[in-house]
Amino acid sequence: MRTFDAVLPYLKKSYTRILGGLVMLILVDLVQLAVPKVMQYAIDHIQERTIDQQGLLWIALIIFAFAIAVMVLRFFWRILIIGNSYSIEKSLRQDFYDHLLRLSQNFFNKSKTGDLMAYATNDLNAVRQLFGMGLISAMDIVLMTIASFAFMVSINPRLTLLAVLPMPVISLTILFFGKKMHNRFKAVQECFAALSGKVQESISGIRIVKAFCQEGTELKKIDEISQEFVNQNMSLAKIAGVFHPFMGFVISISMIITIYFGGRAAIQGDISIGGFIAFFQYLGMLVWPMIAIGWIVDMYQRGTASLKRLNDIFEVKPEIDDTLADMSIKQLEGEILFQNLSFRYEEHLPLIFNDITAGIEAGKTLAVVGPTGCGKTTLIELLVRIYNPPHNSIYVDGYELYQIPLSILRRDMVLVPQDIFLFSESIADNIRLGKPDASDEEVFEAARIAQVYDEIMEFEHQFGTIVGERGLTLSGGQKQRVAIARALLTNPRILILDDALSAVDTKTERHILERLIEIRQEKTTIIIAHRISSLRHSDMIIVINNSIIAERGTHQELLAKGGIYKDLYEKQKIRARLEGEEE
Repeated sequence: MRTFDAVLPYLKKSYTRILGGLVMLILVDLVQLAVPKVMQYAIDHIQERTIDQQGLLWIALIIFAFAIAVMVLRFFWRILIIGNSYSIEKSLRQDFYDHLLRLSQNFFNKSKTGDLMAYATNDLNAVRQLFGMGLISAMDIVLMTIASFAFMVSINPRLTLLAVLPMPVISLTILFFGKKMHNRFKAVQECFAALSGKVQESISGIRIVKAFCQEGTELKKIDEISQEFVNQNMSLAKIAGVFHPFMGFVISISMIITIYFGGRAAIQGDISIGGFIAFFQYLGMLVWPMIAIGWIVDMYQRGTASLKRLNDIFEVKPEIDDTLADMSIKQLEGEILFQNLSFRYEEHLPLIFNDITAGIEAGKTLAVVGPTGCGKTTLIELLVRIYNPPHNSIYVDGYELYQIPLSILRRDMVLVPQDIFLFSESIADNIRLGKPDASDEEVFEAARIAQVYDEIMEFEHQFGTIVGERGLTLSGGQKQRVAIARALLTNPRILILDDALSAVDTKTERHILERLIEIRQEKTTIIIAHRISSLRHSDMIIVINNSIIAERGTHQELLAKGGIYKDLYEKQKIRARLEGEEE
């Protein structure tokens, strides 16, 4: 992908605003270029005593009108171009976030949160500046350079040649410093991403940091990354610190040449006083572009470095998509079949599943058990397409999984994962996540089924309680039950609980599961749990071990077989008695 490909659609969409702003900018420059000519006319006529007071008044009024015109036109080009650059930044950020939402879990497993935050802030800010002041300044430089040079030639060609003699040095300077600035800014952005990620990680894990008395260690790590960020910025500043003053030095030489040779020409009568002053004003107008070239090069290198970083993300293709989807499918009933499923995350990794086959009819309850790390969660992640399963290995309602549109799959199949995430909003808003228009009574009823209603009502602000980042103010069991209430509110055709009751006591867990069985008699439920006693009412239980389904059957059937399931059950009974829990 070429550097500007990511931003071209936004430029095309807003080309009328950009053109309008550039027209305003051109008019501003033309008015400014006219002022020295008016000044030359006035000074020469004053020197020759060929102008009266009325003439001077008219000249003063013309210059005043020019000043008003410049003020008004500058306002409009700023609104059009600078305002448009903010619109581009907003649209690009929106599309960047939309693109992230469509990327697979594999991408996020390999990406750092700090990097993605840097893309969405610093990099997009650099792009905005490039297509805001960067675009204006580039156009201004071209127009003012050509026009100022032309006016200078019209006044005195020889003096113009002498004045611009040092200018080629500027081009050589840009060539020398440009690539260095680009590389160093890229290093700065990467370091900023690392710093953002570390700060975010430390704040998210602040309770663990405090629990293990690691405040000093974490502070040292952040200090090291911060120092590296300072070092990278200083490295960039050193380049800019040489580049910009050197540009000013070259321009100063042009000014000195003009004063010396222009002054001599004025004394000798080869150029009028008005012409000399106008020439010096045009040289001043030429100075701005020469100084701005350095600024533009800096801004261009920053902007293109950021665009390349953004392009790296936009080039990542979503692995989970609707390419093979049958859009005529509008609803799921809940029949699920895993057929000869074999899966591994990477080619070099061992198989997690080796030719497993299992299924459940619509409206039934399937339980999945097995030792830690056997692949229970992976099985569910394949079913909901967090990861893509092998083709023709998972079917829902007789449809191959890839045939089902993602919008239907995610609407009718709701997962409550092991790692509960709650947003820093009210409890009610968290429960309403999947159904924003739900009434208060619907929210309350979902909380009652999840056995969390009474505890919420004990809070000072009840369902209006803000739970903090990731549900920080709630206990583990409360977070799990709020997440279950959130899932129940959507009343999905297929509900999946992935060890979602691990932090809940046995009695509460039993009440929740009994209520679920009661209200979901015609809907499919899949339960992953470590407590065997919780699964006794399931219609089918499968035991995964060593990449295969080692056992299957009902609770009583599996106990009668005397295999892995019974062994797990007996061990948990002993543990429950020792801990004094009901079993």
